[in-house]
Amino acid sequence: MAESLGPRLYSCSNCRNRVSLHDDIISKCFQGRNGRAFLFSHAMNITTGPKEDRHLLTGLHTVADIHCADCHQVLGWKYERAYEASQKYKEGKFILEKAKIVKEDW
Repeated sequence: MAESLGPRLYSCSNCRNRVSLHDDIISKCFQGRNGRAFLFSHAMNITTGPKEDRHLLTGLHTVADIHCADCHQVLGWKYERAYEASQKYKEGKFILEKAKIVKEDW
């Protein structure tokens, strides 16, 4: 069986636009609006909506929804600011909801 030579990618489940690399996953233990979600260090081919404060499971955060740059489906959010010291590691990171992404080329 042939192995893929390129990086393992995640794509938008709606249009297959590539949005992140598997190697950029920080954690698979997050909760999104629609179930399980992954925390990524980077995302690509996305647009970011306006910043807003949200009360999430881990406290108050400033977040911005992230959308697929091609089809505009909401994929998750970007952590802009964490108000609690224990949550600061999330700042600048991306939540991609498992229901909104698919594995591509692996």
